[in-house]
Amino acid sequence: MADAAQRLTALAEELLGAPLPVRIRTWDGTEAGPPGAPTLVVRHRRALRRVLWQPGELGLVRAWVAGELAIDGDLYETLDRLAGLFWERSPAAGKGRGALTAIAALRDPALRAAARDLISLAGPGLPPVPPREEARRRSGVLHSQRRDKAAISHHYDVGNDFYERVLGPSMVYSCAYWEEGSTLEAAQRAKLDLVCRKLGLGPADRLLDVGCGWGSMVLHAAREYGVRATGITLSAEQAAYARKRVADEGLTDRVEIRVQDYRTVNDGPYDAISSIGMAEHVGSARYLEYARSLHSLLKPGGRLLNHQIARRPVTNEESYHVDAFIDRYVFPDGELAPLGRTVSLLEESGFEVRDVESLREHYALTLRRWVDNLETHWAEAVRLTSPGRARVWKLYMAASALSFERNRIGVNQVLAARTPASGASALPLRTRDWRP
Repeated sequence: MADAAQRLTALAEELLGAPLPVRIRTWDGTEAGPPGAPTLVVRHRRALRRVLWQPGELGLVRAWVAGELAIDGDLYETLDRLAGLFWERSPAAGKGRGALTAIAALRDPALRAAARDLISLAGPGLPPVPPREEARRRSGVLHSQRRDKAAISHHYDVGNDFYERVLGPSMVYSCAYWEEGSTLEAAQRAKLDLVCRKLGLGPADRLLDVGCGWGSMVLHAAREYGVRATGITLSAEQAAYARKRVADEGLTDRVEIRVQDYRTVNDGPYDAISSIGMAEHVGSARYLEYARSLHSLLKPGGRLLNHQIARRPVTNEESYHVDAFIDRYVFPDGELAPLGRTVSLLEESGFEVRDVESLREHYALTLRRWVDNLETHWAEAVRLTSPGRARVWKLYMAASALSFERNRIGVNQVLAARTPASGASALPLRTRDWRP
């Protein structure tokens, strides 16, 4: 009988209808596949049972989070090689159907035979229990205030100490603004300053930061521009951390941090609103409500800076579904929209869109630095959370870096104004100067 690695490689190629671009090493110590390629390590037969019981991406991810799958070699190269095979194949491309649907396509006698061999190789057993890091079945109305709070807690309330190791001293969890030779900290300061300049902030202005995270934006705006700032978040852990930072900097008279949903803010008008990396949690069904809420909180002539990840549009938008890995392990209920849809909804809510800047490459650079930080502090990160949680963050950040680099997703800063009836926007004629 062939060794496990050879059998598994042959079966995978039969089911996928294409040669594997990586080597396979299995629990019995055998290897197969192209020489010199990165190696996908199957540490336990349980990984195969996960894929059999949950075919496709989710089964593979569960095995990765559980530590039953690993990568020996460059993580980015491995993910890049596998992306075209497992996640980007058209169902009509070649004999294979991609890992997301291959096991289900068992009307083909050859595929049925391959599946039986895979079952034999995986060994008997009930479906393995999902790793504890997986978000359990959610209840309640999608994007209701209660369900959104639970989703935010899943992602952000995993320990401020953990995020310190990943994000670094800036504690900014959105893409930095890079120039040649920048450090992560310098690039994050540059991004915060870019937002402040686009908003035209000045002393005595009132700023609302929606989804304020650990307080970096409101602290920068109060310290450097003299504003009075309010930051809101649904994460109790973030709020506690941000309040301590505010107190440590002696800015309690200028900065307030609240645990609050954007839908319940009623103390406008504000001169400016920043929403940085928050709108991805809003959901398509609620986006117009989100935009109208922010519009109503701005004074006439006030500005909104909406910093948001965007996906590429698809021919049939009704067919869009949230990536299973991201939904179960990273951002439950998160949704991405095409840039054009976001701009349209902002305009529909009453905003005048004045500028759009793509920062796609900037996010790829940022994510690679975060992965470096995580790898540098791996032992601490595991101790502060769990081995599975650390593996989730490593996979999602590395895969996201590649997605930005390959233009599968992007990120954009949309500057919009609540232009008064007179039409006087108070924006500069040359908009990239940012000040009137």
